[in-house]
Amino acid sequence: MHLKTVQRIELPPAADMHVHMRQGDLMKLVAPTVRQGGVDTAYVMPNLVPPLTTVDRVLEYKKDLEAAAPGVNFLMSLFLHASITPEVIALASAAGITGVKLYPQGVTTNSDAGVADLKAFYDTFAAMEKHDMILNIHGEVLESLAPPGMTLEEAFLPTLKSLHERFPDLRIILEHTSTAAAVEAVKACGPSVAATITAHHLYLTETEACCNPHAFCKPIPKKPTDRDVLIRTIAEGNPKFFFGSDSAPHLLHTKNDAAPGKAPAGVFTQPFATQLVLLALEEGIERGVIAEDAVSEEILANFLSRHGRRFYKLPEATPTKKIVLERQGAAIPESVRSADGSVEVGNSRAGDKVFTLRWKEA
Repeated sequence: MHLKTVQRIELPPAADMHVHMRQGDLMKLVAPTVRQGGVDTAYVMPNLVPPLTTVDRVLEYKKDLEAAAPGVNFLMSLFLHASITPEVIALASAAGITGVKLYPQGVTTNSDAGVADLKAFYDTFAAMEKHDMILNIHGEVLESLAPPGMTLEEAFLPTLKSLHERFPDLRIILEHTSTAAAVEAVKACGPSVAATITAHHLYLTETEACCNPHAFCKPIPKKPTDRDVLIRTIAEGNPKFFFGSDSAPHLLHTKNDAAPGKAPAGVFTQPFATQLVLLALEEGIERGVIAEDAVSEEILANFLSRHGRRFYKLPEATPTKKIVLERQGAAIPESVRSADGSVEVGNSRAGDKVFTLRWKEA
């Protein structure tokens, strides 16, 4: 298959292992866009206001999501906080909650209640290891803690290594990997460590992120060389790396009306999640990063669907359910908005042409 010229692609439904669904009317608007982007399984982040720190609140939120978006399998997580004790881990595991998200305090949106001292959670990590729950990590340090000339993600990588060494059977995911150094660090760890790659880190660099509020996110996109390593990593087919969009909606006016450099962090890709991955890989081929025939349907199915499901120990996608992508000249609209116009979110790469996606069930 030559991705740049192929007219039709048939794939299993995508599994998006990192999504932000928000809450209230914003959640009701964006939750249905999960299936629009070709996704049937979504791992939901817990950084609401207030964050999801109890089993009961997580389960209530899951019901709200299922009501807003029937047909999506929402996998749920707790926000790592002082209240997440080994006893809570046992309850969460019994309730079917999949994992716990670690946010270093203050590094990203709604992370003020995050972690300041990892050692305080060693008993919790041991309980997660025992109950086979996943630890999802926003792998950055505060800017004040990063050595000069080193990215916030690179400065975090020794912590990833030490956590893995202390808890070798704890399944850990370095979320939204954005640097070549992080890719190598994940490869160097054992099979219990994996990483997600977003769509937007495959096409954005620091140049766009500094100037376009709809391209600003955490972790900030890095150099073109880092972007291209992520593209090559997908083409290599390493099962340690799989899709997690980190699609993060913000109300349109909070992006557009923000002072320079003050826009809320987050890129919204959910309605075109699958297509944006394909677009970024096409552009990688155009730049000569990967060969024209480097991206097969097998590579796409593994990255978008199979690798994530397998790491999470989920069943494979139902064989009779497929997503079909066809070139029909469709373009990404400026935004997604509610019927009355009161809630609106700007789409990443508005105006760009992408595959049209439809669902097919035998």
